[in-house]
Amino acid sequence: MMLITDAGIEKYIDVHTSIASEILNKIERETYLKSIYPRMLSGKVQGKFLSFISKMIKPQNILEIGTFTGYSAICLSEGLSEEGELHTIEINEELKAQNRKYFKEAKIEHKVFPHFGNAINIIPKLGIRFDLIFIDADKINYCKYFKLAMENLNIGGFILADNVLWSGKVLSEKNSQKADKDTEALKKFNNMVQEDDRVENVMIPLRDGMTLIQKIC
Repeated sequence: MMLITDAGIEKYIDVHTSIASEILNKIERETYLKSIYPRMLSGKVQGKFLSFISKMIKPQNILEIGTFTGYSAICLSEGLSEEGELHTIEINEELKAQNRKYFKEAKIEHKVFPHFGNAINIIPKLGIRFDLIFIDADKINYCKYFKLAMENLNIGGFILADNVLWSGKVLSEKNSQKADKDTEALKKFNNMVQEDDRVENVMIPLRDGMTLIQKIC
């Protein structure tokens, strides 16, 4: 992943962001030690942003598409009420034990419900209306995830979509040989959101780009 902003600015932002909790630091260390793709982890700055968004919205139900090692789920859970629920979906079942361990250590196992498998099949079966949905999974299916999210999101609810700038590759020309399938999928997703009159949206250059979307009707 290429930095969208200057490396010095990234470091300055990191230094001027509140420190992460002990469990989040542990997850980050172990992810970089054990994972093949550790940069998929949200990290301190993005994690704090997710936490603040959740605390401001105070959602009753959260859906996360793409658990990875559980860092972002823990951050998102910080805005839940004691009776609130976070349903998080991960396709890689090898992460099951690791995720459950971290959720227990974070003392949120009573409100986080991990699901393993294909999110496209799982989401319709949940039968839950959500107030906040975080999309951070395979880019090819972002448009499908958005459609499912809109079907299961309360009016006034929010969607957060990660990696929407895709290391700046979204600036590539349409049908360019340099534009891979993930890039084209993200460009299609970004256009889909922008053209949907049911939502208001803002894209911000946080890390690899993030779009905050509110369902208004």
